[in-house]
Amino acid sequence: MSVWFVTGASRGLGALITREALDRGHRVIATARDASAVERAYPQRPDGLLAVSADVTEPGQPAAAVEAGLAAFGRIDVVVNNAGYGLVGAVEETSDKAVRALFDVNVFGVLNTLRATLPTLRAQRSGHVLNIGSVGGFATAPAVGLYGASKFALEGISEALHGELAPLGIRVTVVEPGGLRTDFLSGTSIRVEPATIADYAAGAGPVREALAQADGRQPGDPLKAAKAVVDLTEADEPPLRLQLGADAVDRVEAKLDLVRRELDDWRDVALSIRI
Repeated sequence: MSVWFVTGASRGLGALITREALDRGHRVIATARDASAVERAYPQRPDGLLAVSADVTEPGQPAAAVEAGLAAFGRIDVVVNNAGYGLVGAVEETSDKAVRALFDVNVFGVLNTLRATLPTLRAQRSGHVLNIGSVGGFATAPAVGLYGASKFALEGISEALHGELAPLGIRVTVVEPGGLRTDFLSGTSIRVEPATIADYAAGAGPVREALAQADGRQPGDPLKAAKAVVDLTEADEPPLRLQLGADAVDRVEAKLDLVRRELDDWRDVALSIRI
C-alpha cells in the first residue's frame, strides 16, 4: 500500500487517478485549490483519502499539504503532478498575461510541488514522480503552441529529473496523453484567446474549430488512462515517457519520422561546422 500525492485531484484525470489508487487500497493526499471539491466526490469519506486545499502557484500551499499528508500517513511514495489547464491561441495573438498565468500553473506549479515533495522522497531513497504532460508537449500544433510550450517545459524538467533522481532510487515518468474524454475541452480546463489577427486564420483557425467540436468526442477512455497511470507505479522498469492513446502514438511517430528525415537531409550541413 503506497501513499499518493495528487495535484488537481478534484476533477478530470486527476480525480480518476485518485479513485483508481484508492480502489487498489492505496492512500491518497488529494489536493485542489478547494478541498471541498474533492470531498464532494467522496461522500463516504474513505479512510485512505486526505483532501487538502493547495494552490500550486503558491509555494507555501503544496508544502503545507505535504506536512498534512506526512502527519496523516507518515510517508509519500508517488507524486502526481496533474494540475494544469489548456490555452488556445496563435502565439502572437496570445496576451502576455494569459501566457504567464498558464506557465504559473503548468510549469512553476509543478516546480513548487516538486520542491515540497522531493525532500521526502530523497530521504526515503524511494518513490515515483509522475508528471502529467501531453502529446502536445512532444509535438505541438498551430493555435496550441503556448500550451504545448508549457508541456515541452515539463518534458525537459522530467528528463533532467530522471537522471538526477535515478541514483537515489526515485523513478520519473512523464505521461503524454492524447485526447481523453474528460471535461478538458468544456471550458473548465481550457482558456481560449480571441482570434485577433486575420493572417492566422488559415494556420490556427482549423485547429480552433476542431477543438471547439471535439468536446465529448475525444478518442481516449479516461478510466483506462487512469488505470494505466496507476499501473506504471507497479512496473519493475517504468518508462521515462508513456504515450496514452492511438492519437498520441501517431503524433509521436510522425514527429520522429520528420526529425529523422530532416536530420538525414541536412546532415552534411550539421556536420560541416566541425573544426
